Amino acid sequence: MLGIGTDLVECERFRLALERRPRIAERLFSDAEREYSFRHREPVPRLAARFAAKEAVMKAMGVGLWKFALRDVEVMRLPSGQPEIALYDKAAALADERGVASWLLTLTHTDSMAMAVAVALG
Repeated sequence: MLGIGTDLVECERFRLALERRPRIAERLFSDAEREYSFRHREPVPRLAARFAAKEAVMKAMGVGLWKFALRDVEVMRLPSGQPEIALYDKAAALADERGVASWLLTLTHTDSMAMAVAVALG
């Protein structure tokens, strides 16, 4: 294990940010992440969990915020529903520099909170 990161997001606060800046979802999330989240009646907890995952990945790599674009981290789903991480551009380069070979990710959310834990493996 090379690093572990966790993040907790308040769903209502995240909802307000989305309402104030409608295009923020496009800046933060891939098309697939938005498509998955907006298929559900209540997309905000799912988006908040994905946002938490992006920050947890930064923490697991030991880098500060904005060392790479949040869209450089994508939360994907295996057919089983298990979440997995895909990295692109600067995030992929940083992970490679740090010797990260794979990731473990878990997400959870309620109506009010969303949480992610990311583990970087060498």
